[in-house]
Amino acid sequence: MTTKISYAIAFLLGLGMIFLGARFFFSPEAATDAFGIRFNANGDYSFHHTKGIRDIFSGILLCALVLMNERRALGVMLFVATIIPVSDMITVLSKSYTSVQQAVPHIVATIICSVVGILLLTAKKATPKQQEIVN
Repeated sequence: MTTKISYAIAFLLGLGMIFLGARFFFSPEAATDAFGIRFNANGDYSFHHTKGIRDIFSGILLCALVLMNERRALGVMLFVATIIPVSDMITVLSKSYTSVQQAVPHIVATIICSVVGILLLTAKKATPKQQEIVN
């Protein structure tokens, strides 16, 4: 049951990452504000596209690992990928104009990624008999 919930959370995280990445392409100023930093692009959205494609890739990979039922790979990816929201949180908190409130989404993402990653890595593989009961 824990594994199914972890898969569902991971899939929703993946969809969320795709949405966030797409927003950096379609509404770059709003995406930057929601991220927690100020960025005067002056019409050059190179940073936004770089950030957007990183998020879209991460989201697609998460969803693909869920759909392929790659429990251990998904667990490793989520656990290792906690470096991304931690780094983002540090960036947001390093700005003089931000507060912990702007870092909360990054803190929550860090907790979710690490907890779900650990749950998936420590879950035991279902035996054929257990798999039969689940299905």
